[in-house]
Amino acid sequence: MDGFGDLEQALLARAKRVLPAGGFGNFPPEVILREGRGGRVWDVAGREYVDYLLGSGPMFIGHCHPEVTEVVQQQITRGTTFFTNNEHGIALAEAIVEAVPCAEQLRFVGSGTEADLYAMRLARAFRGRDKILKFEGGYHGMSDHGLMSLAPKHLANFPRPVPDSAGIPKSVADDVLVAPFNDLEAVTRLVEQQGEEIAGIIVEPLQRLIPPAPGFLKGLRDLCTKHGLVLIFDEVVTGFRFAYGGAQEYYGVTPDLCTLGKTIGGGLPLAAVAGRADIMAHFDRALVGDAGFLMQVGTLSGNPVAAVAGLKTLEILRRPGAYEGVFATGRALMQGMAAQIARAGLPAQVVGEPPLFDVVFTAGEVRDYRATLRADRATQAHVNQVLRAGGILKGDSKYYVSTAHEPRDVDQTMEAFTKAMATLP
Repeated sequence: MDGFGDLEQALLARAKRVLPAGGFGNFPPEVILREGRGGRVWDVAGREYVDYLLGSGPMFIGHCHPEVTEVVQQQITRGTTFFTNNEHGIALAEAIVEAVPCAEQLRFVGSGTEADLYAMRLARAFRGRDKILKFEGGYHGMSDHGLMSLAPKHLANFPRPVPDSAGIPKSVADDVLVAPFNDLEAVTRLVEQQGEEIAGIIVEPLQRLIPPAPGFLKGLRDLCTKHGLVLIFDEVVTGFRFAYGGAQEYYGVTPDLCTLGKTIGGGLPLAAVAGRADIMAHFDRALVGDAGFLMQVGTLSGNPVAAVAGLKTLEILRRPGAYEGVFATGRALMQGMAAQIARAGLPAQVVGEPPLFDVVFTAGEVRDYRATLRADRATQAHVNQVLRAGGILKGDSKYYVSTAHEPRDVDQTMEAFTKAMATLP
């Protein structure tokens, strides 16, 4: 790597001795960050980047927001976790229930993976059925059921799932059905054929980058209502990002359950499963008895440090102009990139919504996972590399936009993107 200095070489060598593949499993290990402020980060060599990674999303109001930092520091002096109820966790639950359309009650957990796992388990407990229907390419955490047909290398005939990891029992495939995203007819046929065995449908309202086709989410809502299935929106990414009420507010469709993460912890580990009280009742043994009780325990669930960070983050997002600013920044980037692509005459397109999008290097409509397989991943990797050299940090396939990004960040991004386009044949 050009410019990879002695400190970075030494840190990477240390990492390779103690970490499999030399990293945390999240990002290329040669990227070693030191600090972040607002919409920017600095690596250990002092290089400055406009940050569209945002810790994979949770830093929606930017790094080290002074108001969040203040309340976190205050709480740390009073205790970091108790394993009991605490006032701040209760207040955060109240704020989420008030904001999110489907949320009558919620249960805190430590990560999005846990939230998705418990949402699927809740659906099975509530309906007394084993099967969950998900969509090919949909990401629902690292559980065995979540890691079915996330990014299959070998495509199977629907609805057969494909495991995306070693170590998943073969029996898990018997309880997961897979459908193509944005294909309501295929989902309808599947539910009509196997609906008596299906507990629920789990879906990302925006699947990775792909927006729902007009009427798709409402069609899922109507289908679940008709057949008595639990509709789960995985809003770990979209919750409080697309609107204060999440993607269910933004798209105007209310599920039975949703999962939340990233933003609600203000940069600290916190997630939740939320939804209808009659379904959430399975967490309460006194209401459902031993047979219906769903056990859930988490050492740090609802811890007060994450709760105060989340509360302050939500307070900031309620202020006038917060979402308007994010959408204005995202639109400026999306429109600028689309114009550059058009001028270059490239087979590429901008896919997503203003708070979360990327350029996909392929022609033709991108409406499901299999369409993304047409993308030129080598070109995308090259563009990302050129962007990083120009001081732009992003994930392999996402720009996360924050409230902290400024016009100068947009200008620097477009300058780097223009240079990247010029390097393509």
